Amino acid sequence: MNEAKDVVTMAHGSGGRAMQQLIDQLFLRAFDNCWLNQREDGAQLSLASLSAQGDLLAFTTDSYVIDPVFFPGGNIGKLAVCGTANDLAVSGATPGWLSCGFILEEGFPLVELQRIVSLMAQTARDAGMAIVTGDTKVVQRGAADKIFINTAGIGVIPGAVNWSARAIKAGDKVIVSGTLGDHGAAILNLREKLGMDLGVESDCAVLAPMIAPLRSLVGIHALRDATRGGVNAILHEFSAASGFGICIDEQALPVKPAVRGLCELLGLEPLNFANEGKVVAVVAAHAEEAVLMMMRSHPLGEDATTIGVVTQDPQVCLRGTLGVTRQLTLPHAEPLPRIC
Repeated sequence: MNEAKDVVTMAHGSGGRAMQQLIDQLFLRAFDNCWLNQREDGAQLSLASLSAQGDLLAFTTDSYVIDPVFFPGGNIGKLAVCGTANDLAVSGATPGWLSCGFILEEGFPLVELQRIVSLMAQTARDAGMAIVTGDTKVVQRGAADKIFINTAGIGVIPGAVNWSARAIKAGDKVIVSGTLGDHGAAILNLREKLGMDLGVESDCAVLAPMIAPLRSLVGIHALRDATRGGVNAILHEFSAASGFGICIDEQALPVKPAVRGLCELLGLEPLNFANEGKVVAVVAAHAEEAVLMMMRSHPLGEDATTIGVVTQDPQVCLRGTLGVTRQLTLPHAEPLPRIC
C-alpha cells in the first residue's frame, strides 16, 4: 500500500498540486454544479432568483464532529447536509445552497473521505440543494479526530410565513413528527460497543419535503428540529422564548420499544436523546388535526402525534402514567457528547 496515495496527507491542504487534485477529483466531481464549477472564491447567486421565491433569506451554519463517523443510517457527510437543511426548513425556508468546510486529520483514509463526500452529494441532490462553495484544511495527526465538517446554508422564506417561538400561545398543541431518540440510541449502541440488536438506525433525514406543505396552513406558530438535547431541549427553548410553559403527556411520547429498553437499562431519558430527522411543532388548537394529517401523509412523519399543550404556568412539565405531574428539567450536559 502506498500510504501517500491512500490517506490524507499534509500536502492535501498545502495549496499545491496535491490539493488541487483532491478538489478536482473528489469534491468538484461529487458536488458538480454550475456555481461550484465557476471556481470563484465565492458562489455567485442570482438575486432575481432569490427574490422570486420570497421576501426573507434564512442563513444558518453548524459544525459536525460526530463519533463514530459512520453509523447505521448515514455518515458525517449526510448528517452535515441534513442538519443544516433542517435548520433552514424549520424557519419556513426552502433550503437552496450550502457551503462546506472540511477539517481533515492527516492519515484519514481517502476511501472513507470518498464515501462521505459521495453520500453528502447524493443527499443534497435528492433534497434539491446545491453545495456551491467550500474549503479544505488538513491538520497533523492528533490535532483533530479524523474529520470535522462545517456547513452553512441559505434558503428563502416566502412572505406569508412567519414562524417564531415568540408566536407561541397558551392552549397551543405540541406535536412531534415521529419516534424519539433513534439517532442517539443508534450512536450510543455503536460507540459504547453495547452489542445490542436494536434494529434501530439513525433517523438522519432532510425534513424539508415534509415541512413544506405546512406553510399553506394558518396556525403554525413554531417549528424546531430536535437534535442535540432532544425534545426536552426544544421544549425549554420554546418556553424561554415565549414566556409560557409546556406540559407533556408521558404516555403520548412515541418511542420505539428498543430505544425505550436501552434508555431504561442505562437510566437515560428518551426525551433527552438526539434525533436528526424529527421536528417539534407548536400549533394553534384549530390547526392540530390538519398538521397531523399533513405530516402523516409523508413517510418522514407517519408516526406524528400530539404530545402536549402550552400552558400559562411557565414551566416544562411531564405528566406521568399515574397522572402525577413533575417539572422536567434539563440535564447539566448532553448525556452523549459528539452526537452530531
